Amino acid sequence: MTRCARSGVWLTALLLVALGCADERAEVRARAGEEAAPSEQRSSTRNAYFGDLHVHTKYSFDAYIYGTRNDPDDAYRFARGEALTHPAGIEMRLKAPLDFLAVADHATYLGMFEQMDNPDSDVGRHPLSIALRSAETPDDRTAVFREVMPRQRGYVDSDDLLDLGIVASAWREIIAAAERHNDPGTFTTLIAYEFTASGPTGENLHRNVIFRDSNVPSIPFSRIDARNNPEKLWDWMDRQREQGIESLAIPHNSNGSDGWMFRLTDREGNALDQVGAEQRMRNEPLVEVTQVKGTSDTHPLLSPNDEWADFGIIEGTIGNDSRSRPQGSYVRDAYLNGLAMEEEQGVNPFRFGLIGSSDTHNAAGSFREEDYWSKAGLLDIEPEQRGSVPRAETGEYGDGSSQYWGASGLAGVWAESNTREDIFRALQRKETFGTTGPRMRVRFFAGYDLDETTLAGSDRLTRAYADGVPMGGDLIADGEQRAPRFLLWATRDPTAAPLARLQVIKGWTADGAKQERVYDAACSDGSIPDDTHRCPDNGARVDLSTCATTEGGGASELEALWQDPDFDPGQRAFYYVRVLQNPTCRWSTWDATRAGTPPNPGLPPTIQERAWSSPIWYVP
Repeated sequence: MTRCARSGVWLTALLLVALGCADERAEVRARAGEEAAPSEQRSSTRNAYFGDLHVHTKYSFDAYIYGTRNDPDDAYRFARGEALTHPAGIEMRLKAPLDFLAVADHATYLGMFEQMDNPDSDVGRHPLSIALRSAETPDDRTAVFREVMPRQRGYVDSDDLLDLGIVASAWREIIAAAERHNDPGTFTTLIAYEFTASGPTGENLHRNVIFRDSNVPSIPFSRIDARNNPEKLWDWMDRQREQGIESLAIPHNSNGSDGWMFRLTDREGNALDQVGAEQRMRNEPLVEVTQVKGTSDTHPLLSPNDEWADFGIIEGTIGNDSRSRPQGSYVRDAYLNGLAMEEEQGVNPFRFGLIGSSDTHNAAGSFREEDYWSKAGLLDIEPEQRGSVPRAETGEYGDGSSQYWGASGLAGVWAESNTREDIFRALQRKETFGTTGPRMRVRFFAGYDLDETTLAGSDRLTRAYADGVPMGGDLIADGEQRAPRFLLWATRDPTAAPLARLQVIKGWTADGAKQERVYDAACSDGSIPDDTHRCPDNGARVDLSTCATTEGGGASELEALWQDPDFDPGQRAFYYVRVLQNPTCRWSTWDATRAGTPPNPGLPPTIQERAWSSPIWYVP
């Protein structure tokens, strides 16, 4: 049994027990194959559960082109701890099982490529099907992918290939697999699919649609049905809700949207109104902040005073080779724009929480940099393909987009139990956090009566919920215009690097200008941040020749009871938590070390894994 240790600042050890040790005990039992104690199966103060809401299997057209033949049953078995075979033949296995999973295959052409691969099927005689069966090399597979894209995007006048009967049949198989593997209290499956809309030249506007329970439509609503407009998806979700079918949509890869994901107008260019803002928030309470194709927290051009903004940056759009505009493509910028719109117009369509997920197209997410099997099956499994090791014939590094990808990410939720109902409710209320792969736990509360006295009793966590609001909530100004206090807490993944620092990210508007600031609230060496609100360097280093970490500071847990030194009671603001680990080798450096070559000088040699909480909004 591991020990729930205390590190960093002064909160009581008893508080740490209430916040974290029950979850740690549950994790140890899970790894040992033991059942959780009844008290840990349902909790009024909620448990942390980790999962992946973005998994593609052979039913996605692109995953099938990439060589993936694993189906939803395989994806669920992998999530529960079983080994799964990659298209290249390697074994994929998690270090510890996940708590929940959603298979989210593309709705358009759902399940069709398996039938196209059958020469005796009706669709198997189509020229594109013949090309699919002839594809042997990565270049061949890429050519098939490009041929199908105009059809998948609905850009053809008449599609002589799409068979909605095949789509409906595959959807029934996805539903059946989720029903087979759902095990309330132990492992939760959520029925889902991906809606793959785009901007006018392919900019990413993708969403994963997650259903509350097994009451789902007979066929998923696709980009073809919506004429490539996400606002039509929200209309459809509202209509489904009227029929008792509850769902939520989670946008992803806003970093590659060229500013389209968080535009300040609707699709037609009209100013957003209250009805439109409420519809978006009703249907899209969350955003996927990190995944294999990069991180969408912020960009150095948007946050020049944030030393950690240059992380997981993918400069190109997802749909083409052009550069993606940072403005309108990152969540922190969207939060700031939402505050400004709320101040000026009373409208805020960007009050969303955060999760991470993988976007794996191997039916199995790769969440560890040291054991990275990338995303796209046979297209990027070899180090030479993804630019981490030079090609033997030329000595040059590959320069494809996969060199910028990473072993990310995971969704964390705080829920009463590991069931569909409770996990879906946690997603709806935005009591969620996202990580780049390690299972760091993050708590975040705000309130006016959170102090040392109220936190000293045995019911301290109950009081935190009663006297404050958790991540995802609104904190309304009190009549005395007091400055709130924020309770921050994070624990490390015991199989990953120690924690380096715990931060609060604040955004606000002043005189019409958007403002932001990053405050270090707790440091791994226990020191108090100075007037710069930055922890000193804790000395942690990485030996790039072996990927071993050198001696340095690092914490198992970090916590703080923090108060905004610049608080203005009349100013709208948002606050969210970011926790950073000590540096470790990036997957590309691991590849190079194992191959006996120097790391690619054009790629970051190390990373700092991290997690983000959903915000708390202060409302004056």
